[in-house]
Amino acid sequence: MLRWADAGEDRGSSPVDFVLVGALLTALTLAVLQLGFAVYVRNVVHDAAVEGAHYAALADTTLDDGAERTRLAISRAVGDAFTGDIVVSQSDRLGHPTAVVTVRTTLPIIGLIGVPYALEVDADAPMESLGDE
Repeated sequence: MLRWADAGEDRGSSPVDFVLVGALLTALTLAVLQLGFAVYVRNVVHDAAVEGAHYAALADTTLDDGAERTRLAISRAVGDAFTGDIVVSQSDRLGHPTAVVTVRTTLPIIGLIGVPYALEVDADAPMESLGDE
């Protein structure tokens, strides 16, 4: 027979506590890993844009060469799915001609699945010339 004093015991609560705390810690760990992956993708895309801008700014290359260098760097590091929209243009920032590379790509939210064109980075480099100007 069940007595009033037995109703307050904690028997059987350990498995429930384990499941609740385990689920919370698992979700927290996965969220931290996903944040790290998103930051990694952003850094890779930014570094590729910088590399492409510096390559496009060389005197013996074209802006299209810079776009191809950017695309190649991104696809080697994180895959073709993140090459996105790469635009290379020439600008006149601060009175100096510059090569500007803008990359719009997917921001990973769950694993590799993410929001298309949600991440945008740009980089610029001063244009190099062969003659005196």
